[in-house]
Amino acid sequence: MIRRLTRYWPTAVAFVVFLLAWEAVVRLARLPPFVLPAPSLVATTLITDRAMLFASLWVTLRTTFAALGLAIVGGSSLAILFSQWKWLERALLPFAVVLQVTPIIAIAPLLLIYLAAWQAVLGCAFLVAFFPILANCSLGLASTDRNLLDVFALYGASRWQTLVMLKLPAALPSFFVGLRIGGGLALIGAVAAELAAGASGQETGLAFRIVEAGYRLDIPRMFAALVLISLAGMVIYFSLSALSHRALRHWHESADV
Repeated sequence: MIRRLTRYWPTAVAFVVFLLAWEAVVRLARLPPFVLPAPSLVATTLITDRAMLFASLWVTLRTTFAALGLAIVGGSSLAILFSQWKWLERALLPFAVVLQVTPIIAIAPLLLIYLAAWQAVLGCAFLVAFFPILANCSLGLASTDRNLLDVFALYGASRWQTLVMLKLPAALPSFFVGLRIGGGLALIGAVAAELAAGASGQETGLAFRIVEAGYRLDIPRMFAALVLISLAGMVIYFSLSALSHRALRHWHESADV
């Protein structure tokens, strides 16, 4: 684990240099906070407004994780059904593609008409995360080694046995790729839907805090909320990457990537 973390020291150094340069530019140019706040001011805002910002962060993350869980169940289940019945894949896959290529910011106002605000936000985050998991699971199941399939058929394995003992393990690397993508997209979908929903619900996420701060010209708070969203996305991605590495490290080459 330590060896893997040491790979990112150039990134850490570059990030620190970037923050120092940002701080220097703001101080030397004497830019007012409503134009560009210094990193030190953003950090101070994170501390002073932590109660509000972290409460909103929890609202956004709760929606993100709920949508990701639904996407995992729905996407992987539908991918399994597609692998078992090709006619079902030909019938339903075009609908999934249509939902994927339609901008979520255009779907959110429509969902707000028919659903409660929190349901619409959850639905948008789910729709964004659903397709990558479905597509990668379907690809993994369809990419099972043909020679191994012939061996299972030779020994008289049933369709269920072939699925459980061969296809599902073979699809795990692709599934984890879709999971990493879907995790980040679920957060993006939640934030985009919160922007459309505004304060129509009882609870407000970080996206609403950004809009609210913009109306008040509280730019340091905007940056603080953006920092929290970025950190949340990074934690989600690296957590899912660690989960993938732990699951695949003993038997698949992709765990070393």
